[in-house]
Amino acid sequence: MRLRAAALAVPFLAVLFAVSSCSSIPEDWRTPAFLQSEEDDYDSRLPEVSGEVGEEPKVDFSDKAPPQDEQITDVVEQGAGENELVRSTDIIQAEVVEYQWTAEGKAEKTQSTYESGAPILLNLSQLGEELTEGLVNQPVGSRVIYAFPPQDPAEAQAMGQPSPAPGASVSVLDIKERYGEGQVVPGEQTAHGGDGLPTVHQPGHELPDIEIPDSDPPADLETQALIEGDGPEVEEGQQLVVQYTGMRWDDSTVFDSTWNREGAEGVPSTFIIGAGQVIEGWDKGLVGQKVGSRMLLVIPEDMAYGENAEESGSPAGTLVFVVDILDAVDSAPPPEEDGGDGGGDSGGDSEETAEPESE
Repeated sequence: MRLRAAALAVPFLAVLFAVSSCSSIPEDWRTPAFLQSEEDDYDSRLPEVSGEVGEEPKVDFSDKAPPQDEQITDVVEQGAGENELVRSTDIIQAEVVEYQWTAEGKAEKTQSTYESGAPILLNLSQLGEELTEGLVNQPVGSRVIYAFPPQDPAEAQAMGQPSPAPGASVSVLDIKERYGEGQVVPGEQTAHGGDGLPTVHQPGHELPDIEIPDSDPPADLETQALIEGDGPEVEEGQQLVVQYTGMRWDDSTVFDSTWNREGAEGVPSTFIIGAGQVIEGWDKGLVGQKVGSRMLLVIPEDMAYGENAEESGSPAGTLVFVVDILDAVDSAPPPEEDGGDGGGDSGGDSEETAEPESE
């Protein structure tokens, strides 16, 4: 599935992508303070952060002045997630609280995923090392703080970004979960398809073996839980984290899979479900299924890419997918726009479309 970058819902993400896309980051931005220090003490230049991880932190800026030309990063608290260390290719789920730090002792909270009820998903492989160093090798349950110096307005304009707010910015990030290479849903398959549907075997952490029957495809959408999860049901508008493989019924061609994507083999994908950002067969077939399920979807042409699929370079005909639903995460509500009638489909320019990728 070809996933183009979604519009960024919180400033932390905007800062990360803006910095990681800039080729002229000052050298002193590149080394987090806690790596520069030979001691394990919390960097005294940063605001004091208190409170339990998993609850919105309290951040005290008293007697602290914002950095002017240096990014400072430190670990506020390490989690106890044994065997749950974050890796550089992971997708992580995190809560983020944002502040604009304008002067000594003066800061204003600007964003909080704790308040919105919508954690963020970060694909670490898409971020620069200077930003992931504070996260990689930290256990799940850790709390990390970033302080970014004021962004140069000319630099922001050159990158096509809006004029930055005055002052430094601070992000406190709580690592809730990680999704790593080769991750699959737990449990054994209790169903394997068949009886007019494809037969599926996936014994390990690898590309599933899908055998298409020598018969006509079903006319309607078919779904079957090969492994039935015990998590909550997937809801419209949520962000899904999945492993998947897509195959054409007509010739058994695998046209896309998270398992064999060059440079990211076995790394899960994320997208929003039930909002028209994926093909109709995904929206209809995955909403209502339980997290932790492995699903077989047989999607007829009219719920996939239609009769003109080949003209757009998309896979044609009936499509078969095997999907591991690793998680479903609530999304932030779309921002209110000034003017307009407030109608139309969700997404618009705030999210880019996720489309299966043809060979």
